[in-house]
Amino acid sequence: MNSPTAAPAVPAAGRRTAWAWTVATFFGAGLGKPGPGTWGSVGAVLVWAVYVWAAHPATQTLFLVLLGGIVLSIAVGVPAATIAARESGRKDPGFVVIDEVTGQWIALLGCPADWLHALIALILFRLFDITKPFPARQLESLPEGWGIVFDDVAAGLYAWGVASLLRLWF
Repeated sequence: MNSPTAAPAVPAAGRRTAWAWTVATFFGAGLGKPGPGTWGSVGAVLVWAVYVWAAHPATQTLFLVLLGGIVLSIAVGVPAATIAARESGRKDPGFVVIDEVTGQWIALLGCPADWLHALIALILFRLFDITKPFPARQLESLPEGWGIVFDDVAAGLYAWGVASLLRLWF
């Protein structure tokens, strides 16, 4: 039970900065239970899959669009995560999942446009996001939204590297 002075996990709607919470929760995916981080990652894969299905892009086009999404999710996600964390009174609230979206899209870079490879990228990213091998854990100590987002950038890079090696070997 929360004490009267404890900050609530999710403040009332009128006390939130709407754009920041929309971005930080990736349009509400971060409010999913259980495991909001997994919901954020699945949401990122679904956005990727819809683009693949709707546009039938060439590999180079998909890579460039995904790269643009990664840059945008970092540029907008860091300030959004900072605001949502401040407003919730938590250092790294679980409902902030724009970091998972960024990391998942990194894991999907260069991934063939099929469900098997997307599933492998999803599993690898979640594995590295949960275990946070060096230096991912240390990146959490960066200030505010930087720490929230960049540990998942590192996890995404690990997942991308392992997925790329698996594609070469198999």
